[in-house]
Amino acid sequence: MNSPSPPIKISLETPVRAPSEVPVDDAVLPFEVASLDLRGRLARLGPALDDILTKHDYPPAVGKLLGEAIVLTTLLGSSLKFDGRFILQTQTDGPVSFLIVDFQAPDRLRAYARFDARRLEEGQDSGALLGHGHLAMTVDQGADMSRYQGLVALEGGDLEDAAHEYFLRSEQIPTRVRLAVGEEWRGGGDGPKHRWRAGGMLLQFLPKAPERARQADLHPGDAPEGVETHEVAEDDAWIEGQSLISTVEDVELIDPDLSGERLLYRLFHERGVRVFAPLPLRAQCSCSRDAVSGMLNSFEKQDRADMVKDGKVVVTCEFCSSVYEFTPQEAGVE
Repeated sequence: MNSPSPPIKISLETPVRAPSEVPVDDAVLPFEVASLDLRGRLARLGPALDDILTKHDYPPAVGKLLGEAIVLTTLLGSSLKFDGRFILQTQTDGPVSFLIVDFQAPDRLRAYARFDARRLEEGQDSGALLGHGHLAMTVDQGADMSRYQGLVALEGGDLEDAAHEYFLRSEQIPTRVRLAVGEEWRGGGDGPKHRWRAGGMLLQFLPKAPERARQADLHPGDAPEGVETHEVAEDDAWIEGQSLISTVEDVELIDPDLSGERLLYRLFHERGVRVFAPLPLRAQCSCSRDAVSGMLNSFEKQDRADMVKDGKVVVTCEFCSSVYEFTPQEAGVE
C-alpha cells in the first residue's frame, strides 16, 4: 500500500522581483495568477540539459524523450521542501524500455535512458517510443522517513498524458502540464554548434474553497452498463486557465531569446501574474570513486573476480559516463 503522498504544491514564500527581459536558463520560475486561483512553475533548461544528453550521444528521438522526462521531473522535484529526492522512472515494452531521472533537492539533476536502436523508426513520437508499461514517481524523504511511490500506467500516451493521470489519481489537484524539447543550431567561427534546449510549464488550480476544485470520480471500470457516471462541472477559472496554457507553443517554451517572465506576461497579463525568484538548477551526478568502491565491496568475492579484465576492474557510471578503474587489490579480489 502506498503511504500518503507528500503534497506537491507551489510555494509562494520566495520574494517577489521585477520581471526581467533577460532570459535565464537552468532555472524554475514559480508564479501565481491570484485572480484565477492558479499557481504554477515554468522551467527553462539549456546548458544543464545539454550536458546530460550529450554525455551519451543519444539518437535525436531518444534525447528528446529523455529531455521531456527531465523537464517533468524538474517541475515536480523542485517543489520539495526538504533535502530529499524526486525520482521519475519508466519501464515499458517500447524501443525506449527504461529511463530514469533523479532530482536531488534543491537543484541537482541526473538522468539516463536505455533503448534498442534496432527498434527505432523515423517519425516515432514519445508515446510510440515508450510503448506500454508503467511510470513510477518516487519521493524519497531520507533514511529516517517513509518513501512514497505513485504508479501510472503507460498505454501508448506521452509523458504529458501520464502527468495528468498521476495528478488526477494521486494528488487530486486539477493540473495541466506542457513539455517541449528541441535542438538548437547556431553558427560561429568554428562552424554550426548543436545544443539541446527544453522548457515546461505546470499549472494548478488551488482555490481557497476546496469544493471549487472538485473533480469527477474515477470510472470504477466494472460498473454495470447504463449506469450514469459522476460528473462535476469545472470551475470557470480553471476552464480559463486550461485554455490559456493550451495556447503555449513549443517554440515559446524553448526560445533562448524569450525570457520566462515575458512568456508568463504574454499568457496572463490580462488577469495579472506574479512571478517569484528563480530556483537554479544544475547537472551533477552523485557518483564518486568512494561510492563505486563501496558498491564493489557489496558483491561476492567471486563476482568481483569475474569483473577483472586485462588486469583491472572498470566501472562506468550509467548516468554521467564517468569511468572508474580499480586494481584487483583495490577491488578486494587479491
